[in-house]
Amino acid sequence: MAKGNEQPGSGTAVAGAAATATATATGAAAQTESSLFQTYARYPISLVKGKGSWLWDDQGNRYLDFMCGLAVTSLGHAPEKVGAKLKAQIDELWHVSNLFQIPGQEKAAALLTANTCADAVFFCNSGAEANEAAIKVARRYHQKVKGNDRYEVITFAQSFHGRTLATLTATGQDKVKEGFLPLPAGFVTVPLHDTAALEAAIGPKTAAIMLEMVQAEGGVYPVEPEFVKHVRKLCDEHGLLLIVDEVQTGMGRTGKLFAHEHYGIEPDVFTVAKGIGSGFPVGAMLGKGFLRDAFTPGSHATTFGGTPLASSVVIATIETMLEDRLPERAAEMGDYLMSSLRKRLAGNSFVKEVRGLGLLVGIECAEPVGDIVLAGQKRGILFVNAGPNVIRLLPNLYVSKEEIDEAVSLVATLIEEHVAAKKA
Repeated sequence: MAKGNEQPGSGTAVAGAAATATATATGAAAQTESSLFQTYARYPISLVKGKGSWLWDDQGNRYLDFMCGLAVTSLGHAPEKVGAKLKAQIDELWHVSNLFQIPGQEKAAALLTANTCADAVFFCNSGAEANEAAIKVARRYHQKVKGNDRYEVITFAQSFHGRTLATLTATGQDKVKEGFLPLPAGFVTVPLHDTAALEAAIGPKTAAIMLEMVQAEGGVYPVEPEFVKHVRKLCDEHGLLLIVDEVQTGMGRTGKLFAHEHYGIEPDVFTVAKGIGSGFPVGAMLGKGFLRDAFTPGSHATTFGGTPLASSVVIATIETMLEDRLPERAAEMGDYLMSSLRKRLAGNSFVKEVRGLGLLVGIECAEPVGDIVLAGQKRGILFVNAGPNVIRLLPNLYVSKEEIDEAVSLVATLIEEHVAAKKA
């Protein structure tokens, strides 16, 4: 801009030219289409740096992260121990085919089996791939090991299992299926907690029952313990595999290393991704030893699953979680977060319920919360919804009480301001 003591016609001409150039560039940018498929309705924020519970955008604005990339950065952003392991591996070896022995992959698998009820692990790259592997091992177990023709998998309404054709068909939400017909056969969806419907759905073609311990995408609904135990009983009685999707609930988030540990049952198969890689793309399907006969050489494969880079990250992530007792910390901080929210939001008729397990917390509201999510970004806090009416909070497992206090204050204020604006 021209300064006040400049002669007319000097700086103003430069300013005018700059303004014209800016306007032209802006117009050109508006007319230029992104080279990306627009499969995401992206927020207008470019995040460029993160540390612990905090993120910074390219304008220097700081955000308290209660989203964690959707339960991915469970050790916080840029965890030093994981970063050190990854940097060391980068200087040694990045990738080899799974046709060769990969010592790091063996160590990562041994860490998982030593700390869970599983006996064997298949590494892949994402939660959808892990769930795809679980569906495949269930079918192959029945058809190649047991010698029957079972292939159907029973899932539950409002579940979310992924975006591949098989896993979106398994998902109990119609919105993810639009435009992808015909969907593959072999999936039956029943209402959650409806024992009669579940029992009626079991037939001669049923191979497995697949469920989440907390329906995270479906609204942060923890499954009732008695129902989980009944599902396990039905699987035992009918010779079915119990598959537990732990993609979002696994790796300490709910207060146990895996959420099924809360329920006193052991699944035959369970899956994990998100938090197991601290931001590096990793997924895994874990299973009981008797399933080794189903996944034999050539039956399933992946190019990038369990590479030396991925394995180094998994090892560092698991070791850090165990050494620092992060599942126990998640249980403690989750109780603190939910009790603080309930106290702060008590008497607010807009809030119907605060629920969750560990540091997977939902605030169910009377109306859609999309505007509250956007308002939070302007106030410097990031969180996401789970369905239209539920605010979902997913802080990292190192989150402090001070950070929780700040988040609770911000979220409560945002809700109160939203209610006041609606009444105005």
